[in-house]
Amino acid sequence: MARIRRTDIDEVRARTNIDDVVGDYVTLKSAGVGSRKGLCPFHDERTPSFHVRPQLGFYHCFGCGESGDVFSFLQKMDHISFVEAVERLAGRLGYQLTYEDGGEAPDHSNRVRLLQVNAEAEKFFQAQLATADAQIGRDFLGGRGFDPQAAAHFGVGYAPKSWDALSKHLRTKGYSTQELQDAGLVSTNDRGSSYDRFRGRLVWPIRDTSGQTVGFGARKLFDDDKGPKYLNTPETEIYHKSRVLYGLDLAKRDISRGHKVVVVEGYTDVMAAHLAGVTTAVATCGTAFGVDHIKILRRIMDDESNRGRVIFNFDPDEAGRKAAMRAFAEENRFVAQTFVAVDTTHEGLDPCDLRLKHGDAAIVSLIDHAVPMYEFVVREQIKRHNLRNAEGRVAALREAAPIIASIRDRALRPEYVRQLSGWLGMDLEQVQREVRRHEQAANAPSDPHGDPSGIADNTYAMPIVRMRDLPNDPITRLERDALSAVLQYPKMLSEVQLDGVLAASFSDASLDTVRNAIVATRGTLGTPQWLPEVHEEVPSSFVPLVTDLSMAPLPAGPGPEQVAAYVRSVTAALIERDLLRRKAELLGELKRTDIETDPLGHRELSERLVEVERRKRELRESVEA
Repeated sequence: MARIRRTDIDEVRARTNIDDVVGDYVTLKSAGVGSRKGLCPFHDERTPSFHVRPQLGFYHCFGCGESGDVFSFLQKMDHISFVEAVERLAGRLGYQLTYEDGGEAPDHSNRVRLLQVNAEAEKFFQAQLATADAQIGRDFLGGRGFDPQAAAHFGVGYAPKSWDALSKHLRTKGYSTQELQDAGLVSTNDRGSSYDRFRGRLVWPIRDTSGQTVGFGARKLFDDDKGPKYLNTPETEIYHKSRVLYGLDLAKRDISRGHKVVVVEGYTDVMAAHLAGVTTAVATCGTAFGVDHIKILRRIMDDESNRGRVIFNFDPDEAGRKAAMRAFAEENRFVAQTFVAVDTTHEGLDPCDLRLKHGDAAIVSLIDHAVPMYEFVVREQIKRHNLRNAEGRVAALREAAPIIASIRDRALRPEYVRQLSGWLGMDLEQVQREVRRHEQAANAPSDPHGDPSGIADNTYAMPIVRMRDLPNDPITRLERDALSAVLQYPKMLSEVQLDGVLAASFSDASLDTVRNAIVATRGTLGTPQWLPEVHEEVPSSFVPLVTDLSMAPLPAGPGPEQVAAYVRSVTAALIERDLLRRKAELLGELKRTDIETDPLGHRELSERLVEVERRKRELRESVEA
């Protein structure tokens, strides 16, 4: 993929007000000059600890530690790539991007029109659900335990039993027949005539992670409808069924927070699960769960954290078993632990029917009692054999052994070997030998140095440096507060004051590293791209320290005059401390210099002492003024 030019990235960052972007997700209130705060969108809290600094273009949560610029905010909130975040903000600004290979950014105008026409169609379908003709749809929803509030929450609508009701409505809104075809809202017959794709059906909007409607899923209601039970939007520029999950727009926040997702099989199952309190439920849209779905969920649930749980819900029939085996084929793509939840305590019901017959608690219990994916698959394989005879037991062992040998967590394998021995009624040693045989066949030659990964890691990882890790002595506190003032309000200092701070000697090595980065980036000081440049200049382990310093609340009053007075006073205190140090050094050197043998050196030192005194006096006068 071509990379967006750095100058364009900087320009989009400079033109974008992070306050406006964050404000679409978080209610922000004033927290003093140049600072806004609200409840953190990345973790649960009652007292606001999430701060945004519009003049710096950065956000930081003092509760959970999340921080970054406007691009990283969109990436984390909507789970999109960096390039997608830049392109989305560029589109918001109407700014034309260019790529390093010289090409222009893709024309997103058609994509925007498709999103807009889908949004209009969604509003139309939702309005139609309240009409008399939609009584059959309302009866269907009510019969499955969904009231009007539930339908509204999930955006459920109704497509009239008409060949052109939707297309007529959308044409009055200015959309062409070609745009309706491109969005998958109308189909064309052999004679070239177009007609509404969804007719006489309940309609569910299918949204991307940012909440934009990219397609629809529709269930038939009438007996004379010869189409499939469920009909989805065809593949379009914005809708790819292998890359969307129904309900993800509603579930993504809880999936991200809890590192847990529940994958069910249908739209009504998602609704039932959410209404029962399982708000991490999603479903595929007319296709099997696949690699692209895994990529999406891994990104949202922070799969690399090793805290994740993926729970699949399948019907306890042959179709459900096949779906489970397909999911198991891709299981190793997750770092998270995978489980299967199948209703075996009632009548083998799906979540929607389970809730309808046994209440919300039954769905919660179903998910809570999910069994590990490996156990489910092994038991399913064993079921296919007659364990009453030796041939059946050996055949079952030969199918189950490679599954156990493939378990990523080696510590679990012995336990599964013991369980398999019991399930088959076979000698433990025989089962161990068969599993070990498959392990040896699957394992590549080990690293000669004993590294099981095959990669020797000789790198030294520097520990992360945070503001809370700094010493708490008066000198370090002064250096910390002065750098914090410079990073947050550089334009409130004169060039002379700034020179004094950046020329000062810092006793703390970490703060000295930050000071050096400020010196190196002084050319862009105070501009929107300055702080990102400071981040790039310091070693990666110091980036959190820079963020802490640039976002820490200053002990100043709410008014701009009070903030300016604080910034001047704290930096002046640092400069004066440095001048005192220089004075002490000069006095010591002066005592060691003989005026008789080195009159010129003695005179030069005396003049430098006078200059230090003059600077101290001017510094105090400037602060008092």
